[in-house]
Amino acid sequence: MLYRIWHEEVCRYPGRIASVIILTVLMAGLTAVYPLVIKRAVDMFTDHDPRILYQVPLLVVLITSAKAAAQYGQTLAVQGLVLAVIRGLQARMFKHALLADIARIEAEAPAQWASRFTTDAVSIREAMIRAVNALGDVVTVVGLVASMVYTDWELSLIALVLYPVAAVPIQNLGKRVRRASGGMQEQIGNTAALLHESFALARQVRIYRMENSEAQRVDHSLDLLHNAFWKISRGRARVDPVLEVLGGTAIAAVLGFAGWRAAMGGATLGSFTAFIAALFAAARPLRALGSLNAALQEGLGGLERVFTVIDEPPAVSQRASARDLPSGGGHLVFDKAGFTYPDGRIGLRDLSFDVQPGFTVALVGPSGAGKSTALSLIPRLHDVTSGTIRLDGVDLRDVTLNGLRDAIAYVSQDTTLFDISLLENIRIGRPGASRAEVEAAAVAAAVDFADTLPNGLDTFVGPGGQRLSGGQRQRVALARALLRDPRVLLLDEATSALDSESEAKVQRTLAELRQGRTTIIVAHRLSTVQSADMIVVMSEGQAVEAGTHAELLRKGGLYARLVKNQSLELVDL
Repeated sequence: MLYRIWHEEVCRYPGRIASVIILTVLMAGLTAVYPLVIKRAVDMFTDHDPRILYQVPLLVVLITSAKAAAQYGQTLAVQGLVLAVIRGLQARMFKHALLADIARIEAEAPAQWASRFTTDAVSIREAMIRAVNALGDVVTVVGLVASMVYTDWELSLIALVLYPVAAVPIQNLGKRVRRASGGMQEQIGNTAALLHESFALARQVRIYRMENSEAQRVDHSLDLLHNAFWKISRGRARVDPVLEVLGGTAIAAVLGFAGWRAAMGGATLGSFTAFIAALFAAARPLRALGSLNAALQEGLGGLERVFTVIDEPPAVSQRASARDLPSGGGHLVFDKAGFTYPDGRIGLRDLSFDVQPGFTVALVGPSGAGKSTALSLIPRLHDVTSGTIRLDGVDLRDVTLNGLRDAIAYVSQDTTLFDISLLENIRIGRPGASRAEVEAAAVAAAVDFADTLPNGLDTFVGPGGQRLSGGQRQRVALARALLRDPRVLLLDEATSALDSESEAKVQRTLAELRQGRTTIIVAHRLSTVQSADMIVVMSEGQAVEAGTHAELLRKGGLYARLVKNQSLELVDL
């Protein structure tokens, strides 16, 4: 994964990489000069050299100023590089998520998906910053070791033998931290999803007195998150003590040997002081390098989750030979269409029906019969796993996705709007539409409540459209479909949230809109179904009956039983 992120992301910024390397080497090199300045100062002090009054202070000021400037530039360069890489990863991940199987997206809570763009991105960012800064630590250590060898090679051998001993325990601790990090990131997503659900259902929680049970559920999730953080904290906490003990051992050995040698009359005070200064200066970068593995393993855990999304092949892809949708009136044919979900569940099996251009077909049946699944196959939210679906004589898989979807408008039962203005929510149907066209679509879809809003059609609707009622949101979605002027209109219980007055208005509009267009309706209301040109009755993913409302009633089959069970709707007949 390290090679992959370097090859796919980091290498895209050669200028940033060059600036990071140059500034890091400069900063580390200036750090390595400090022990030599100290040696010079001590030797001059021992020799009573009067130049110590101006030469050493001037050197210290020059070196510290140059290092401060280099450090500032290096920090900005590192942050700029890392943030650019993270931004690229996030963009790639979101692009792949948009192409992923819709069932795969809906299998996880939105908060869990969001955590991949936030929590995982933060862990990757921290690991990358540590990894890039490790270059500076390496150069610093190399420079300080060179200073140590230059001033006293015998003492250097003792220190260099002891520090590598820390590699084995540090590596083992890093593996534990990576395992714990993966669990922590998953649990963050789970906890965020649970909190989102609890807040979204705040009314139900209070009405059904679920406060205690919700508190217990959230407490349990927070306990799991706490334990995951605690495991990582324990892994991190072990790194510094190990390095501290080994560092102290190295210093003790050096001091012991230096004391014995001083007693024997060897080495100068300046060399010994410079060596100790270099040894202590090397402690910080060495400790940082020792803890790098743990931080890197956390980032690799997040990177693994990100690449899992990026590497997942799109469930629906466009063939290289795909062509534009040919002109036509919307002749739609299901020819033994079958669909099996990735988990093995059967959605449809051998579904066949023929919708003539301009006809309205209603799909009815018990819950779980496959009605919405059949509807989702038309805009290729899924692809059939057997059989074919043809629009105006062409297999949907042989048509460009843009061409197919531009010819379709879809209104679902549960309408969630984007947190933009009412006008822009409607204009999604046709982005190039003028304001007058948007207003006309709003009037046709009975969006008459816009006049009561603070800024009319320019009013922002809030996250998910929460500032509007369910019926108002559904009328906005219908206005969007009207504006699109589609060849095929898909309605998934599209008028379920409307009151009787609004429904009457919308039904009149839909009756006009359906003229010359193929319309597929998934509905449970008889008032919606009985106006269809053909009703397809589904059960367990298959079509078991087909005909008009009157024909199916006379047959006395499944449709007649469904109508009979809807006793409140019989009055409308």
